Amino acid sequence: MPYAVTNPATGETVESYDTITDEGLQAAIAAATEAHRTWSKDTTVAERAALVRRVAELHNERAQELGEIIVREMGKPIEQAVGEVEFSAAIYEYYADNAESLLADEKIDLLAGEGSALIRRSSLGPLLGIMPWNFPYYQVARFAGPNLIIGNTILLKHAEQCPESAAAIEQIFLDAGFPVGAYVNIYASHEQIETVIADPRVQGISLTGSERAGAIVAEIAGRHLKKVVLELGGSDPFILLSTDDLDATVGAAVFARVDNNGQACNAAKRFIVVEDLYEPFLEKFTAAMSEVEQGDPAQAGTALGPLSSAKAAESLAEQVERAVAQGATLHHGGARDGNYYSATILTDVQPGSDAFHEEFFGPVAQVFKVADEAAAVELANNTPFGLGSYVFTTDSEQALRVADKIEAGMVFVNLVGADGAELPFGGVKRSGSGRELGRFGADEFVNKKMIRIG
Repeated sequence: MPYAVTNPATGETVESYDTITDEGLQAAIAAATEAHRTWSKDTTVAERAALVRRVAELHNERAQELGEIIVREMGKPIEQAVGEVEFSAAIYEYYADNAESLLADEKIDLLAGEGSALIRRSSLGPLLGIMPWNFPYYQVARFAGPNLIIGNTILLKHAEQCPESAAAIEQIFLDAGFPVGAYVNIYASHEQIETVIADPRVQGISLTGSERAGAIVAEIAGRHLKKVVLELGGSDPFILLSTDDLDATVGAAVFARVDNNGQACNAAKRFIVVEDLYEPFLEKFTAAMSEVEQGDPAQAGTALGPLSSAKAAESLAEQVERAVAQGATLHHGGARDGNYYSATILTDVQPGSDAFHEEFFGPVAQVFKVADEAAAVELANNTPFGLGSYVFTTDSEQALRVADKIEAGMVFVNLVGADGAELPFGGVKRSGSGRELGRFGADEFVNKKMIRIG
């Protein structure tokens, strides 16, 4: 697939970009390697943090322009697009603010012997980031922010449909004053990415994407003894056990399913409701989903834009049709119009059906009725994924009890859309391994060097 901006709202190919040549790719790896020698050794943490802070400022200064780019590339409604840019700026700011504490020496208390011991954190070298189209700026920020402060350098392979935002990000790093080679955008093919992973100069790989892509990258990296961080798919449960404001809970459920046109790995996708609340929830949820209007993502106020591409719309429509053929009820929606897909609700999804274990990457919600807390937890965990989860209850003890039992990397209680720069992001099972954001995101690609002093 060539690199091109194809507006999913219109189907128009706005601009195409050439894939990097093999010679250009080798030059990019060489530049990142050479930059690492000086970037990691001849600069202080404070100096690196100051440049990352400037990256944050430039994101905020260019927020409207950057937002408009990804509206064209992947159809995100403009207000959400600008919000993503601003959140990315907050991530860079977080790492700039906390750089010195995150990289401070860590004392080890000795069990025996005289002297002292400590852990000193230092860079590994050039890293490869393979990033997806659904959050073009945010995904890059949570990888590049901490690793540049650590002293690593970045080779960034963005999704083929995001070449314009990829170039804009690279320009921001250059404009902020980063040395050439510290952050390098590469329009590489899948075959060329295998070359990058295998190159002995490249010390680690971070991928956000599909299970299939994660398995391929991890296999290649394993052959070459490279560490990987994988943030893959999700089919996050939204568990409703009790509420004192059903309307607010329904509002949270709708937002959690249709934000970013339903294309978020950690979106709520399976709504698990105790039986005494099931009918009232489903009635209000259906009414609220029916009010989610599709529109031009470039216009303010649009709640639901197109899916990211014709392929994405075709795949989602086929999934819904197959779910119904295997026994699910199309309770609401299910209409495709070009690359747009309506807010949709499926009920009666059967264990053993494809839909029961698949991820729906679009505004399609599955709603389930369960008898009690135990049944809710069992159903929530009956998935190959384990990224995020949402628990709504008025019982604080129940909230922690259920959170302990859920097999996921993240649990949000009585709120959605609460991701933060300081909060670690990642999953278990087939949702991947490793963490991004917060202090744990700064501890993945780092040499935790033990120094023992006698």
